[in-house]
Amino acid sequence: MKTSTHRLVFCGIMVGLGSALSVIHIVKMPLGGSITPLSMLPLVLISICFGIKWGLVSSFAYSVIQLVFGLSVDGLLGWGLSGPQLAGCIVLDYFAAYTALGLAGIFGRKKPLAPVYGTALAMLLRFSIHILSGVIIFSHLGQKFELFNKLILGKPLLYSVCYNGFFMLPETIFTCVAVYILIKIRFFEKTSL
Repeated sequence: MKTSTHRLVFCGIMVGLGSALSVIHIVKMPLGGSITPLSMLPLVLISICFGIKWGLVSSFAYSVIQLVFGLSVDGLLGWGLSGPQLAGCIVLDYFAAYTALGLAGIFGRKKPLAPVYGTALAMLLRFSIHILSGVIIFSHLGQKFELFNKLILGKPLLYSVCYNGFFMLPETIFTCVAVYILIKIRFFEKTSL
């Protein structure tokens, strides 16, 4: 077993790597959210390798970094949110959603596909939190940006599922596939994390 110092250094590097990857947008949505090149992978690796305690703490640290990145006039501060909406967005879309990624190691790594199942569950929780935020906070903004056709406008749940699903589904698939590849190349067996 590695020391706490080793784990702390590894977690810092992974949070930094995830943060760096998060600023590379393959697709960027107008009200937050984007498809990135595996920015969630470093965070789920922390949880899979060291357990959910390390995963949750690291993912929370990542959420704070993402909040700092999101505070801009063309980002969080430019969406026309009221004070309570802004506070709700910070709690749900940043702190809760990103911290949920720390649960990826909930099933451990001893059973063959446990890391993939844990990653899928963590990503599903993140998606669910974004849906909740969309219904409560953002559904009225869809009309302002005309993101979807009129069949979805006025239906907050459907709007939120479509909006968040547009970036969360690819992110989830890419991250789960990457974890699966790491299992196949015996990353978790070869690494003495």
